[in-house]
Amino acid sequence: MTVTEVNDKQSRKAFLDTARLIYKDDPNWVCPLDNDVEATFNPEKNSFYQHGKASRWILKDEQGQLIGRVAAFINEKKAFGHEQPTGGMGFFECINNQEAANKLFDTAKNWLQQNGMQAMEGPINFGENDNNWGLLIEGFIPPSYGMNYHLPYYKALFDGYGFTTSYEQITNKLIVYDEFPERFTKIAKWVAKKPGYEFKHLDANKIDEFAADFREIYNDAWQDFENFVPITQEAILDSFRQMKPIMDESLIWFAYINGEPAAAVVILPDANQMIKGINGKLNLIGKLKFAYKRWKGVSHMRAVVMGTKQKFQNHGLESAIFIKLKEYVYPLNQYYELELSWVGDFNEKMLSVHYAMGATASKKHATMLYKF
Repeated sequence: MTVTEVNDKQSRKAFLDTARLIYKDDPNWVCPLDNDVEATFNPEKNSFYQHGKASRWILKDEQGQLIGRVAAFINEKKAFGHEQPTGGMGFFECINNQEAANKLFDTAKNWLQQNGMQAMEGPINFGENDNNWGLLIEGFIPPSYGMNYHLPYYKALFDGYGFTTSYEQITNKLIVYDEFPERFTKIAKWVAKKPGYEFKHLDANKIDEFAADFREIYNDAWQDFENFVPITQEAILDSFRQMKPIMDESLIWFAYINGEPAAAVVILPDANQMIKGINGKLNLIGKLKFAYKRWKGVSHMRAVVMGTKQKFQNHGLESAIFIKLKEYVYPLNQYYELELSWVGDFNEKMLSVHYAMGATASKKHATMLYKF
């Protein structure tokens, strides 16, 4: 078996093609856009290169056939917040062969060690954790846009190398036309009418203002979680720019209390329903198919992130936001399911919000850790 670093046009193509080969017989898999994958490894498009570095490799067998790939990266803002300096490993794909998997894991490990790391976390993203994060271990159904999909045998490959589960990522779902529980609805409507409480959906013409509000909410809401790194305005704008082709402004909501940003929920139409069948290629044909499916509309949504400032938690703001969302979505008669992804198993408050709404289990991912 031969490992080759990705450093030219041919190896970049091979890196992208590896996933297509691994999943060619899996009807559930949706090929990520090549442009999205490549943007992760482009310093001009990924702001994480300002405080980090990345490398990636492909693996071929003795006959020269592609059988795997992997990437490794270091986010200097996060690496030293762990018990030991910890880098990231992701974009892992491999045939069902422990020797091949070990070769890929060793390659990532060696690069990280050479760059001062003592452990690796994966499979994760060289970017924010709303995309390409975690190993799918339950719910092998078609993935939503930005959510990792893996074959069931991948967990055994990670276990066989010596990874352990750092935490699990819970994804739940709501059926749009099911009524919220009575108690949830009662509280939500009461909160929505409280004096000084205001609820607004995103206005793309004021994207900088809303990005600043989101940053204020997010950094306050998540500050006490282990290894938290504050999000930057630039990273938020990067994410919003990436969302723009599929964004529906009326699905992204903010709550304010006496003018202060208090809570936010970012929901997107599921772009995977738009890109399924174009095999990752956003060429002319791919763009036409994407545009048609976008015009036709999709039936699924994904809640990418939710957050509430700590001092406003337990105020019922999330409940009120979801009532506002339902008021918009219900008459459209278009969206059927909302995926609430993902919430760490350590985040009991947010999971309790899911269950209060009547959400049910959908998928589970695991963030794995390997100490050198």
